[in-house]
Formats: sequence, structure tokens, C-alpha cells
Amino acid sequence: MFAAAGVVGAFGGSSLGKIVDGQKLILLFALLMMAVGALMLRPRSEIGNPLVTLTRSNTPALIALGFASGALAGFFGIGGGFLIVPGLMLATGMPISNAICSSLVAVTAFGLTTSANYAFSGLVDWDIATLFLAGAVFGGLAGAKLSRHLSAKRGALNNVFAAVVFAVAIYMIYRTYTSM
Repeated sequence: MFAAAGVVGAFGGSSLGKIVDGQKLILLFALLMMAVGALMLRPRSEIGNPLVTLTRSNTPALIALGFASGALAGFFGIGGGFLIVPGLMLATGMPISNAICSSLVAVTAFGLTTSANYAFSGLVDWDIATLFLAGAVFGGLAGAKLSRHLSAKRGALNNVFAAVVFAVAIYMIYRTYTSM
């Protein structure tokens, strides 16, 4: 449900993102990352339910947050994992480790939709995309191992996730202002 709604959002978001100035996109993206990072630092009263299932009560939230995550991922031209993980946690109450694993389906769906939309417009540098994909495979394997280790410590994975999001956002803001 989340990924299907997000694909629709990703197509619309990527269509809109192609008409916005790249420097403005980077700055807006960095600000969004700061907001998501702050939300991830909020303490949670419970660990989450790893056995969560699709129900009538969580379906509307999954569709709405999936669409919104997809639209933002498409607009900014990203896979959207840092949006999807909190969205899944909010919609279902699942723990972060489950949300990270489940987010990979949505990241793939959003990424394919967005990249196809950009590719049909001739905006993809295939050499660079191939290098990033190769790096992502190795980074994903290392990240999965680190995630399993950190998930054993209550709150540690949320804090590391938020810290990485903040670090990237600060770097992006710095690069945006130094290139003006």
C-alpha cells in the first residue's frame, strides 16, 4: 500500500521537480532533512510492534504517508529512505529496524519511477548513476550489518539515523551557500 501510493506521488513529484531550479531544490531538501532528523530524535514511549500487519485502521495512513513520501522523493530526485522509514513507523507503529527493512521495497519503487521519469527527459548521466549504484550495494551491505548491531541498543539506531541525516543536511546547506 505504502509503495503503490508512493509511486503515484513519485511520478507527480518528479514531474514538478524537473521544472524547479537545482540550487533551490538542494536547499529545500536540506531543510526537509533537518526536520526529519529532528522528528527522529523525539523519544518514543514504546519500541514498536514487529508483527504489525495491514489493517483497516492503518491503511489510510499508509496511503497518505506513502503518497507524500513518494511525492517528496520524486520532487527531490531521491530514493526517499529517510522519509519512508519515519513514515512507516508513524503509520504502523513498527520498530525502526522493521521500517528500515520494509522501506527498501518503497525505495526501489520510488527510485525506479523517479529515475524513469528523469531518464525519459534525458536528465540521467548513466556513467555516474552506475558508479552510485555500485557504491550503494556495498554501502547497503555495511549498513545492514551496522543496523543489526545498533538495533540491540534501545534508541541507538534512531540517534545514528538522525545524526547522519543532520550531517548530510548541514553539508548540503554549506555547499549551497558556498556555490552561490
